[in-house]
Amino acid sequence: MSAARRVPEPGELVHRPRPSWAPAVFSFALALALCGAFVDFMFPGWIYSIAGGLLALLALRAMIGDATRSYYRLPRRQRVRGAVLPVERISPPRS
Repeated sequence: MSAARRVPEPGELVHRPRPSWAPAVFSFALALALCGAFVDFMFPGWIYSIAGGLLALLALRAMIGDATRSYYRLPRRQRVRGAVLPVERISPPRS
C-alpha cells in the first residue's frame, strides 16, 4: 500500500447528547417505588412508593425535555456527502 494515500473527511457530523443524571435518578426512583410496596422501614411503604413515583415522573420529564432540546439544537440542513472509500486491490496471500 502506498503511504501517500489520502482519504477525504466524512461529510456527516455526529452530534452527541450532553451528559445527564436523569437516567440514573429515574432508575433509582423506579427501584424506590417498587421497593416501597415491600418495605416498611421508618415510614409506611406507600410513602416510599409515592416519593419514588413522583421522583420518577420528574426524572422522566427531565429526560424528555433534554431529548427535545438536543433534537432542536441540531442543524436544519446538512451537506449530504458520503465518505468515499478508497479502492483497494484484493490479491490472494502468497504461498
